[in-house]
Amino acid sequence: MLSLEGKTKRAIVVGIPGVGKTTVITRSVEALSNIGYDAKLVVFGTVMFEEAVKKGVKHRDEMRKLPIEEQRRLQEQAAAKIASMQDDIVLIDTHLFISTKQGYYPGLPLYLLNLLKPTNLILVAAEPHEVLNRRLNDKSRQRDLIDEKEIAHELEIARIMVAACSILTGAPFAIVMNRDGNVDNAVNELINLLSNSERGYR
Repeated sequence: MLSLEGKTKRAIVVGIPGVGKTTVITRSVEALSNIGYDAKLVVFGTVMFEEAVKKGVKHRDEMRKLPIEEQRRLQEQAAAKIASMQDDIVLIDTHLFISTKQGYYPGLPLYLLNLLKPTNLILVAAEPHEVLNRRLNDKSRQRDLIDEKEIAHELEIARIMVAACSILTGAPFAIVMNRDGNVDNAVNELINLLSNSERGYR
């Protein structure tokens, strides 16, 4: 195991649908493990559901129907559990915002950031036309059809929100571009941000 000076790095990794966030995170955890780090991928929603199961919730849909106060308690419990993890590097996969009729609802409000205590904030991004093509070609999900201009707007909102999270927490933020055909470059950039190595994994 490689040393990170005794301190766990907790990196919140976010990105709008279609940027390839899940692929980049999954490969990054594998790469970090291959070069000697104790790295873990944590999906915030999954940890939240695990906490809900302890209270008798059986399905994710049921969790979403809980009173707002109870959902907030579950969020807080999930955040506290993640913050207690002692792995070298913990990559936290979560939503930066949710688009609603009322506007953009933050996935990382201040009370969660205070509990998570991130050491790094990473936004996975891509060019608007790349995101659009990926969404159109992803038959596994039913997503609202929006155009390239709207995607560019979502990407800009994401940049603003991650910068705001950085100001609130004091944690540095970085933007990792996941361009078509260059996922290895995105993975290399992410692991170099979090590890003591500049050599990458390939």
